[in-house]
Amino acid sequence: MAKIIVVGLGPGHAGLITRESWDLMQQAEHLILRTKIHPTVAALDEAALTYSTYDGFYEEAADFEALYRSIAADLLQKAREWGTLVYVVPGSPLVAERTVVLLRDMGKETDVEVDIRPGMSFVEVMYTRLGIDPVEGLTILDALDIETLKETPAQSLIITQVYSQPIASDAKLMLMDLYPDEYEITYIHNLAMEDESIRQIPLFELDRQSDLDHLTSLYIRPLSAKKA
Repeated sequence: MAKIIVVGLGPGHAGLITRESWDLMQQAEHLILRTKIHPTVAALDEAALTYSTYDGFYEEAADFEALYRSIAADLLQKAREWGTLVYVVPGSPLVAERTVVLLRDMGKETDVEVDIRPGMSFVEVMYTRLGIDPVEGLTILDALDIETLKETPAQSLIITQVYSQPIASDAKLMLMDLYPDEYEITYIHNLAMEDESIRQIPLFELDRQSDLDHLTSLYIRPLSAKKA
């Protein structure tokens, strides 16, 4: 039976890859990464693992949804041809990873088994760094989905993938409809890496940060919460 095993690279530090995920990547005959643009990939290179990536798909897709669907479709086709493959995504397969959601849903219409393994995401590291207990309530959104917020959340808000100045600018404008312009937010860059940066900035300065990239996230405390 054709099978796709999905594992995660963790939040950016090789030591945070699960032992199971590492073993599966080492043993894989066919190893495919969604993207090579992730700090942990250096550990795969050091271990001389052979892999391919979908980075070339990014230049051809009309938008992200089309991109992710084409990746999922290609994985299913390759699984039918090869039998078994290991698909690797940044972070955890089940946290803010659209290709895995599509792969799981599209796989139900085929004879390909999609086996998703647990992994560590950036949010576990963020809980530790910021002293957050998610049981108190937490909303996690991709920066491209901020428009789905119709009112100010009563709980803490985490925004992922603030990966460019235009995305940060759009996010800032939408958030300023919900929070005061000078509201203090937590800017998080390169979490779990040696050059990790966690700093407080006023909301209106979000798109003025010089280190915006795919490893940038935000934490916004509720309006009713007091500063620590």
